[in-house]
Amino acid sequence: MDYFDILNEACRNEGLSFDEQKYNQFIRYKDMVKEWNEKINLTAITEDEEIIKKHFIDSIKALKSTELKNAKKIIDVGTGAGFPGIPLKIVIPELEVVLLDSLNKRVNFLNEVINSLGLKNITAVHGRAEDFAANPSYREKFDAAVSRAVANLAVLSEFCIPFVKVNGYFIALKGPAVEEEIKAGTKAVETLGGTIKDVIEVQVEGTDLNHNLVVVKKVKNTPKSYPRKAGTAAKKPIK
Repeated sequence: MDYFDILNEACRNEGLSFDEQKYNQFIRYKDMVKEWNEKINLTAITEDEEIIKKHFIDSIKALKSTELKNAKKIIDVGTGAGFPGIPLKIVIPELEVVLLDSLNKRVNFLNEVINSLGLKNITAVHGRAEDFAANPSYREKFDAAVSRAVANLAVLSEFCIPFVKVNGYFIALKGPAVEEEIKAGTKAVETLGGTIKDVIEVQVEGTDLNHNLVVVKKVKNTPKSYPRKAGTAAKKPIK
């Protein structure tokens, strides 16, 4: 498997350039994921090819959303091992990125990756989305919020939409079965100031994976009462 070619194809299909430097950053990142995964739980996906396709290319595919592609400053909520935030930063170096995660060990890993790959204008922060979204330095300060496989849409909207500026976007990276989630989550999206603008089907090159991007436009300010205190969104989703 020529990883350069498959990454290049994924980028080209989204109208992005790819080169040796970006390739080397991805390979170094892959190696660090595998190395650190032996010490802390980052991912159940540990084979080289699977990491490239199911993590890196799946993250790049978020750029099928032109709203995300046009964003200048994004936050990746519940980033885990850095997906999709770090792959997005590698392929669009001028993007300003904040990686938010609630586990300090993962934030230490993210900082090591940022330093090792020589990435600029990207910050990893340790904390809960509910706390950071109430912080004036973060609340409604981003062109886009992204999140991948963190929670169902109703809960995830409360974590993410408060970070987004009015007329900005929240993009949720979801699996194949999103219809029920959208039905159950529409009330939460609207309560938090958003409206579901699009659902984009995504195919990951070299796999049979079919994913979806749920694109939410922020049309008005999030009410000050949201997000609720930590743990509430998951226990009592907005219905």
